[in-house]
Amino acid sequence: MGAFEKAIERFDAENARDPNLESEGGIQHPRELLYARRLTDWVLKLTLEASESLRLAARCQHICRWMIPRETYPMTRPGYLRWRNDLKQFHVRKSVEILREAGYGEEMIDKVRDLNLKKNFPAEAESRVSEDALCLVFLEFQFADLARKTAADKIINAVRKTWQKMTPAAHKRALALPLGPEEKRLILRALEKGTK
Repeated sequence: MGAFEKAIERFDAENARDPNLESEGGIQHPRELLYARRLTDWVLKLTLEASESLRLAARCQHICRWMIPRETYPMTRPGYLRWRNDLKQFHVRKSVEILREAGYGEEMIDKVRDLNLKKNFPAEAESRVSEDALCLVFLEFQFADLARKTAADKIINAVRKTWQKMTPAAHKRALALPLGPEEKRLILRALEKGTK
């Protein structure tokens, strides 16, 4: 087994420990394992020539995310930002440890780290692919649930922010997603508001 296969196997094993389950096709899956696979799938849909570093980054973007719950931070904007920052650092530490154990050198580790920290976004092409994939996973799999629990003005604002980070190619992919009528309506409202 090569370094890539070892790393993917370890990332998946870690994410398979997620106690939070999500249903897909009538089967319950550990949420973060499902997320990592969906993100990988979108990366591969967006670029047939996805590099090894990009595929690795997709697989460990949210590794073991459940270990730092949002509820353990103040439910304020500063609390949210601190939680997000701590999560990023946690994901990087965890993924770097696994990449080293799999046999990767510092050059590849740095590439994966930079992609997951969005260090060169939007200047670097692969960072744009990574961001597009993150946004498309959100829109396809998380948006409907969030829209049901969130005030319309807040969800419209979230869509506008998401849209601004995406490339024109990803916009086309997003508009072709099999979303429900309410989600489509919210996206169109967000885009109309964004053009005024």
